[in-house]
Amino acid sequence: MQIVRYITKGTFDAYMFQLLENKQRYISQIMTGKSPARTMEDVDDVALSFAEIKALATGNPLIKEKMDLDIEVSKLQTLKQSYLGQKYRLEDRISKEYPKEIARLEETIEQLEKDAAHVKAQGPLDKETFTMRVGQKIYTDKVKAGEALIQICQGIKDTDPVPIGTYLEWPMTLHYNAFSQEFKVKIGHKVKHSVTLGTNPEGNIARINNAIKGVETTLIAKKEELENTKTQLAKAKMEVAKPFTKEQELKGKSARLFELNALLSADSKDIAVIDSEPDPEETQLVRKQERVR
Repeated sequence: MQIVRYITKGTFDAYMFQLLENKQRYISQIMTGKSPARTMEDVDDVALSFAEIKALATGNPLIKEKMDLDIEVSKLQTLKQSYLGQKYRLEDRISKEYPKEIARLEETIEQLEKDAAHVKAQGPLDKETFTMRVGQKIYTDKVKAGEALIQICQGIKDTDPVPIGTYLEWPMTLHYNAFSQEFKVKIGHKVKHSVTLGTNPEGNIARINNAIKGVETTLIAKKEELENTKTQLAKAKMEVAKPFTKEQELKGKSARLFELNALLSADSKDIAVIDSEPDPEETQLVRKQERVR
């Protein structure tokens, strides 16, 4: 089975297939991930106005050219608006967001480097020597220190952070999440290393040590994030410097459309003047009637 389409020269077929072609291009841009025109008209392109139908009936080739240019100029203007919108967003990120994010990451990295040096100076965290202050008491046994942390949790129902002691000369605060009903210990100065507490006393101490050991990993991740942010800033500066690639095409087609509108407007006035001229025979008949009177 085959589906055959026939088109007839000099009819609306060319106009209809042109509309289908434009729609296919728009859909293809979306499906392929290319930058499509992001603004669509509310009026259906297929619905011709009475004025357009009247103009097409005249057989004037300028009308077809004008209709083509109307569609092309409209799309180019939409693309330019999309380009300008993206440019303004990039300019805002370049001037505000990226510098702020870079400054934040640099400050965090500086503090993490200090934390990493501090942890390294403490020696292995799994060593036998252990000291943690919970409340007002100092513990040298991991199990008893873990039990003391669990005991403190039993008396806390407020969501405000509560100072509970120190470990490795770093302050510890306890945080309660009423929604998940979890307790978290955050340890550190400017950069807080968070640990969710469980029911195993010695396991809680192991979790805290693992979080502290993760300072190096966090430091590496933040450095990568900083480099990525700087790369994004550089790319944004390159993108914002690029001109609208279809600017000359838009200017040329807009100028031609202006010329066509002027020509067609003049033609319509000429037709109106011709239509308004009196019929000679009708004029003679009127004069004869006046003489009879």
